[in-house]
Parts: sequence; C-alpha cells; structure tokens
Amino acid sequence: MTTWTPRKSPLAFSEEVAYLREVFSFDGGETAVEEAPYSLCGERIAMKKQWRGHCPEASSSPGSPGGLIEHIEPGKLAARLGLRPGDRLIAINDHPLRDVIDFRFYGSEEEMELLIEREGRRFTLKAQREYGEEWGVEFAEPVFDGIRWCNNRCEFCFVNQMPPGMRKSLYVKDDDYRYSFLFGNFITLTNLTEEDWERLAEQRLSPLYVSVHSTDLNLRRELLGNPDAPDVLEQIRRLGELGIEVHTQIVLIPGRNDGPHLKRTIEDLSALYPTVQSIAVVPVGVTRFQRHGIRPYSPSEAKEVVAQVIAYQAHFRKFYEIGLVYLSDEWYFMCDLPLPAAEEYDGFPQLENGVGLARAFLEDWESEKAGLRPTTLEATVVCGTMPYPLIRQVMEEFSAVTGAEVEVVAVENRFFGPMVTVSGLLTGQDVVEALRGKIATETLVLPRAMFDAEGKLTLDDMTVEDIEKALGVEVRVAATPGQCRQPVDGFASISVVHHAGRHPHP
Repeated sequence: MTTWTPRKSPLAFSEEVAYLREVFSFDGGETAVEEAPYSLCGERIAMKKQWRGHCPEASSSPGSPGGLIEHIEPGKLAARLGLRPGDRLIAINDHPLRDVIDFRFYGSEEEMELLIEREGRRFTLKAQREYGEEWGVEFAEPVFDGIRWCNNRCEFCFVNQMPPGMRKSLYVKDDDYRYSFLFGNFITLTNLTEEDWERLAEQRLSPLYVSVHSTDLNLRRELLGNPDAPDVLEQIRRLGELGIEVHTQIVLIPGRNDGPHLKRTIEDLSALYPTVQSIAVVPVGVTRFQRHGIRPYSPSEAKEVVAQVIAYQAHFRKFYEIGLVYLSDEWYFMCDLPLPAAEEYDGFPQLENGVGLARAFLEDWESEKAGLRPTTLEATVVCGTMPYPLIRQVMEEFSAVTGAEVEVVAVENRFFGPMVTVSGLLTGQDVVEALRGKIATETLVLPRAMFDAEGKLTLDDMTVEDIEKALGVEVRVAATPGQCRQPVDGFASISVVHHAGRHPHP
C-alpha cells in the first residue's frame, strides 16, 4: 500500500497535494485549499483508499481502546519496531488514539513513545522515525472508539425506508464527522461536542460533507426530527474560521423545503463561499416502505427546481467563476433534459453523491471507445429504469464500434418499489424475476453498482453465482461498456457505476 508521510512545512503543502494527485489519480473535488498550512487532507486520501467501501457495522460500538493492527508491511517502521498483527496501538506521546486520523496526526513526529497492548499486557516503545519513513501498518478499523450514531429522526431517511430482515450494515445510521472526513459521508453536525470542535481546530479535518436541507432553523429542526438541532449556518461559519471547507447537500421534499425555502437556503449557503465549496440539490428518495406520506417529485415540479437552480448557477458563475450549486443526475433524467458538459461540474466535487455520475460515465466511454477491438460478444445488459435511455445509447455505440450484439433491458425495482429507479438499488431477485426465461443471449451483464464494495453481494445478499444458477447464463459485472467483454474476476476494483443516485451503506 502506498502511504504518504506528512510534512508540517506550510511551503511544502502544495507540493504534497500535487504528489498525491499523481499517486492516487485524485481530482480537485476532494482537497482543501492548496496553499493552506499543513492539514490531514492528504492523509485522508490514503486512508480512504485503504478502507474503500468500509462497512461500519463492526465498529458501531466502543470496544477495546486503541487501534487493532491487522497487517505489518516488512521493512517499514512498524516492522523495525517489532510491532505485530494483533497488537493494539493505544497512544503516541501520551495522546490516546481514537482513530486512524489520530494515528496519522500524532504519528508524524520524528521522536515518539508508543503505548502498546499485546496479549493483555501493556508496554512502551521508544520510536525514532526518519524523515519520510513510512509506518507500513494497517488497522482493522478506521475508528477505534466506536462510530457516532445519528441522533436525528428524519422522516425521509433512506435507512428508515429499508425493509426488515436485511443484513445489519444496511441499517447503520452514522453521523460521524470522522467518516465525513475519511469517506465523504454526509453529516448533520447536530451531535458535535465542544471536545469535537477542539479537535477540529487542532487537526483541521477538511473538507467535511454536511447535510443542510434548510437554513431556516425551525424548518431544519422539523425536517431532522430534532428540536435541539443547532443553527447550521453558525456551525459552518465556525468551521470556516478554523480553515475547514464544506460540501453541502439539500435533500428536497415536495412542498416542504423547496420553492422559497430552497431560494433562502441556496442564498444563505452561497454567502459563505469559499467555506462552502459546493451545494448539491438532491430529490428525496422514496421506497414502498415509506410511512410518512412523502412522495417523489413529478416531472413538472422537477422542471421548476431545475430552472431555479440553473438560474443560480449562471449568477454564481459571474461572481465566483464556478456554478457552486449543482443538480444531482436524477433531475435531468426526470425532466428528459440533456446532461451538462463536464466543465460545468467544476471538477465534480460531489461525484459520489450522484452529481455528475452520468456525465462522468459518458466521459469515460469517450475515452474508452477509441481503444476497443472487434468482438463476437452477444449479451444482455441490465440497468435501472431511470438511466435506461443513456445506457441504451452508449451500448448502441458500443455495438457499432465493436460489432457486438447487445440488448439493454431496464429492470423495474419491485423490491423497494417502482419509484426507486437507479441501477445501484436493483436487487438480485428483481433481476432474476424479470429475466427468467427471457434471455436470448448466453451472457448477462449486470451493473457494478448493484453489488457491495467488494463486488460480491447484491442488497438482498445474492452472489453472481446465485444469479447464474437461477438464470442459467454466464453473468459478468461491468461499470463501463468495454468491461462487458471481460470475465467477472476482472471487476474487483471497479468504482465507476451505472448509477444516478446514492447507495445505502454497503
């Protein structure tokens, strides 16, 4: 695993950002201001890659203190010190370690005293770390003291719209600023303590991803189901004073926080630029298990939202030279509108929130197309009902370029309900029920987004092998058209998806 050794020289920070972008192919949407003094933003990239797709289920309650070491890389600092898998690193220089962020922050010194626990016995080690020397250690979990649970009761929470009986990790409702820093999880800031603020000031964990929904305090408290929720504008201002940037989202509910409320929220947040680096506007997701009378947007209502946001984008480009507020992909599909050009996403700051994923998919396809070779592939490609026109268009081009014979099938989501239309929330049983006895090809291609972070399980715990057995065809998993030609074993690390919305927890 490639690691990065932080430097505390302000002059060197921009060099580290450039280095990290090269090593991790990292775009500008993930980093803090480049000329800022040393922060952990670069370490965040390395840690995010190590725990890509991490499931927080195992760390959902506090256990033993310190971090459990899972792997030691030979020849690195940890190996030289005699650390072993199974050891717990409790503290560095008398600083108790709460998570990998603490480890990276306090472990950047050249002289250290480590408190170790091994087989129930504690002892200390003196460590002399050479400049630039890598630790070469991996921990079992990114947080050591338990994940922070959400203290809100949002009526529109997707986790609360999950059916019973699914795997436990799908019901985890985290609201942990460390997961926001490490993985880009959205948080509400409602459970921050003064100790948390002190830590944010010391370590300057930037950027954070904040669910705002409304800047009207009373309305936001109503939406969150939390009468004690603090003023989010005051909190964002405080973060800005600490040098911490934020990416925000507004989940819109018809008739609740749109119209004049959306106007106020966008204007309030834009006034906090550059602390507020982006504003995503996302339609509420509704499953058939929703019990609070919330409905999805109609096409006419969606067009009003799109027009409102586009007008603000044009205004912000004049003043800030970026759009600042961005629509998630669903709006364009609902309104049958063309997708914005890649440059209009200003570096795709909220790609993992479904903002620009469809455009990124098209850009990847354009790059991939020139390198494709002729093939005799005959396949059926599955997607959700919303991205169907886009996937069909691209696969028609794929067939024209390669000679492949491809049929694209949109599968209706019966598990969560037909209002859920993205590919990433299709289940194995929906695919099997929709296609049993109807596949005219020997190969079925499923979207990578249907599967968990490891690419093994669908949301209803079906494997590729389960689906192959049920349908009697070869199943491949792909994120781009060119990958349709490869066997399933080739897709373990694919991260781009046919997906116009957000996943629940993997």
